[in-house]
Amino acid sequence: MSRDDAYLLDMLRFVREVLEFARGVTEEQYLSDIAKRRSVERSLELIGEAARRISKPFREEHPEIPWKDIIGQRSVLAHDYGDISDIRVWDTVIKLVPSLMRALESLVPPEEES
Repeated sequence: MSRDDAYLLDMLRFVREVLEFARGVTEEQYLSDIAKRRSVERSLELIGEAARRISKPFREEHPEIPWKDIIGQRSVLAHDYGDISDIRVWDTVIKLVPSLMRALESLVPPEEES
């Protein structure tokens, strides 16, 4: 397994965590549950950290993944906590993370997903 494959697998695992944390949760429940919010934020941060470590050539070969946005969100979550918008994070989880999961699943070889 290459380094890029390992980081892609990490990203996929953390994406699945985010979706598991959000399963069956309404926006109102999410906003009122600080533990849920912090869990989601941390997993999103880890997705961004893994994305940041993927080689530039690989990222350039796969523009279907919004690398810059993912890495940028990681920076906000890690360093600019005062700028975190809970609504924006929730929108990311609901609107963008499912498509990111599908894109990552197409890049991670099936035998490596276990």
